Amino acid sequence: MSTDQQITRRQFIQHTTACGATAVAAAGGVQDLSAAEKVSDVQHQQRWQLGCWTRPWASRAYQVAMDEIADAGFNYIALTGAKTRTGRVIAAATTVEEAQQVGEEARNRGLHITHVYGGGQSLHEGSKKLKKMIDNVQAARAQSVVLTRFGNQETYEACIRSAIEGCQYAAKKNITITIKPHGGMIGSGPLLRQAVQKINQPGLEIMYDPGNIFFYSDGKVDPVDDCVSVRGLVRSISIKDYQHPKNVTLTPGTGQVRFPTLFTRLKQGGFHGGPVMIEMVSSGDTQHTRTEVIKTRKYLEALLGIN
Repeated sequence: MSTDQQITRRQFIQHTTACGATAVAAAGGVQDLSAAEKVSDVQHQQRWQLGCWTRPWASRAYQVAMDEIADAGFNYIALTGAKTRTGRVIAAATTVEEAQQVGEEARNRGLHITHVYGGGQSLHEGSKKLKKMIDNVQAARAQSVVLTRFGNQETYEACIRSAIEGCQYAAKKNITITIKPHGGMIGSGPLLRQAVQKINQPGLEIMYDPGNIFFYSDGKVDPVDDCVSVRGLVRSISIKDYQHPKNVTLTPGTGQVRFPTLFTRLKQGGFHGGPVMIEMVSSGDTQHTRTEVIKTRKYLEALLGIN
């Protein structure tokens, strides 16, 4: 995309956002703007939200990832690694002001933030850091905090208690909590379902990650079979492929994950719309990453019937 095209697109987004905010403010002030944003979020949930994580550009400033994702034709972004003082775009140690700036940077590029990775939380130590993450996610106007670690056999119940407290806190701020498989106590579909049942809170969702299902089972558990166990619970998917042994740094559609069959199974389980976020592509320089991300976008658009 040329520089002129980028400016035109971003100016349009900024102008549209400003006009919408003005109209809502005239109708009833800041509280009404919040209500309008809630309506916008509901509208977002009515269709596939095809986007990309910042992970392919984790060694760069997060603004680089945002530019690349916007220029690759996406409207949705999920935040994880980046070249910051915390190693994340947003972390528990991020200030609220920094989180607000991240949100503004995304919106200036026409990007809606679906998920913010908060996976390194030590949930067995309590919910304090998780609540700070939730505050930051709200400040950035993102949708959800992603958790990926639930300790071990000894600390699992303490992690569950912290997750319950986090869900209750998040609900007050219109933020969801998302669990993403990452080995250990939530390394498979049945374990994800067990965690959801134990936490038993509204606003709790699963982001399915087929690459991680393969990776943490050493290639023994096929996500096409595993995903049946989380029917009705999946609200988003992280697009990551796998090649044995232990390789997830490849472009989706080139490895062992059978994405067409996987989506068929997930749709049968009620997953008919929501975030579909590209997490990994094959490694290379910035141009290579951009090419592979665009290739993956087109692959998923064809797979999901997105025009």
